[in-house]
Amino acid sequence: ASYFLAAGAMTGGPVTVVGCGSESTQGDVRFAEVLREMGATVDMQPTNITASRSPDQQLHGVDVDCLDIPDAAMTLAAVALVADGPTTIRNVGSWRVKETERMKAIVAETSKLGADVVEGDTHCVITPPEGNAPTPNVAIETYDDHRIAMTFALAACAGVPVTILDPKCTSKTFPTYFDELNRVSVAGQA
Repeated sequence: ASYFLAAGAMTGGPVTVVGCGSESTQGDVRFAEVLREMGATVDMQPTNITASRSPDQQLHGVDVDCLDIPDAAMTLAAVALVADGPTTIRNVGSWRVKETERMKAIVAETSKLGADVVEGDTHCVITPPEGNAPTPNVAIETYDDHRIAMTFALAACAGVPVTILDPKCTSKTFPTYFDELNRVSVAGQA
């Protein structure tokens, strides 16, 4: 759910995720709260969450402890690309021992999109690109990691085309991800 909530915040939405709401124990609820801290409008109901943003509301960077949401925190890296000011993602040392070395992947791919990224042992600080506009036409390496592919496809929600080099790596967990994301991205540029 975090990818689509992020898309709602990045595009202005609204995007509603059904089946994950205020009564859910998933990390996506906590992620929605982080989006709210960033300036998104988040409406939580018992069985659904809607994320949106007024056109005159700029998302802003946050400093957040993500120990309890390391997978959803990866999505925060994409949202940080369009935030005003740096976003610090803390306590994600587990990224280093997942399907790939996710910290290195997040740093490399976020940097390709124009952000300035400082890598720590268990955190990273992402300063968005000039004008909160990610670099267009970037080729994103997935490292054969479905979450890297899904996270960085969200750059399309900032209105820039990106190429995901191995989109099929999402097939084991979410084979229709790119079709679904295309429904909410800017001008269908996912």
